[in-house]
Order: sequence, then C-alpha cells, then structure tokens
Amino acid sequence: MCSSDLACIMDGNGRWAEQRALPRTAGHTAGEENLAEVVRACVARGVGWLTVFGFSTENWVRPRAEVRHILGLHERLFGRLEELNENNVRVRWIGRPFDGPEARTPKYVQRAIRRAINDTSSNTGMTLTVAFDYGGRAELMSAVRALRADTGTVDADRLAAHLYDPELPDVDVLVRTSGEMRVSNFLLWQSAGAAIHFTDAAWPDFDAEDLDRALDLVR
Repeated sequence: MCSSDLACIMDGNGRWAEQRALPRTAGHTAGEENLAEVVRACVARGVGWLTVFGFSTENWVRPRAEVRHILGLHERLFGRLEELNENNVRVRWIGRPFDGPEARTPKYVQRAIRRAINDTSSNTGMTLTVAFDYGGRAELMSAVRALRADTGTVDADRLAAHLYDPELPDVDVLVRTSGEMRVSNFLLWQSAGAAIHFTDAAWPDFDAEDLDRALDLVR
C-alpha cells in the first residue's frame, strides 16, 4: 500500500487502434475502459489522488467525429457512479470554468461532471480528478489574473490558492504512456517536483505492472 499522488497523461489511444486496423474511436473506447481498470488498481494500492488528462484545450482541433466520441466517453466515465461509490472514490474535475469566455465543454458533459462530483462527494477513499478542457498554461494564467484582481500581489502560496482546484496536491509520480517523452502542458505547477515514468505501452495496454513500476519510483 502507498499514499502517493499519481498523474497520468493517457496517450496512444489512436495509435493503439491504428496498429490493429481499427478506427481511432475504438482506441478511445479501449482507453476509457482501461481507465476504469487503472482506477481499481490504484484504489487497491492505496493511491491518494489520481489525476488524469482527459481532454486538453488543444484537443478541440481534432476531427469533429472524434471529438464527439471522446465527449461521449467522458459522459460515460463520469456516469460510472455505482462503481465509483463501491470503490469509495471521490470525483473532482479541473479545467476552464464552464461559465468562462473560452469554455467549450458541452452542457451534457457539464451535467455529468456536476452529478459525479455531487454523488461521490462523501466518499473518503481515493480522489479521481479528471482534467477536461484543461491546459497548464491556461490554469496558471487564470490563477495570475484572479490573484492580481484579488490582491495585486503575486507570490507562490497565493497563486496556488487560485489554481483550478487548490486542494489538488503536488504530484509524486507523473506517468506518460505510448513512448512520448514530454509533459504536454499538464499540471505544470503541481508536477514541478514529480518523478516521471515514461512507458512505451499505449494507454489501453497500461496495466498493473506498469502502475507498480511507476509507483516504485517513490516507494
């Protein structure tokens, strides 16, 4: 068991599908299903917080049909309430505010997010935070604007208090799948001191053994 805080850049769904002569949407479906497996594995290992990069601010430029499919998968992910409650998992979300001028999250996904947060709020186990319509630079710029409007003074503690979720702890281990070696604008503030685990496994193939290798970096 551990109490480490983990973050995952879930990369490689599309390439996983293409290698199997499947449509890219099939890879995203497999990725969502594997996330449910990873959540269960993290719960079993006592992970405190699991934060996953679901959809970035840059992902809106993907083909419309692919974006619609990913949005539907997030609605399904946030709808796994029975399983989340059975595992005592609390759901959180970070991303551009729904009422902000640049927000693009559809209403039906907003409703699913709000319901998941509300219906799991009393759970006391692992916290699953989904970053949706999220970018690390956008988060920092939002925090700086709010801070300057609030006090006019910028320091680290005050800035951290204005991040999308001030309760989100610093990341102990950042995982990037599919052989890519970059952080892709994810949790730039929270991952400043994180150990980084790069793996060649595409996200749909990321399993408990990969998870253990990542957690071994901080055990």
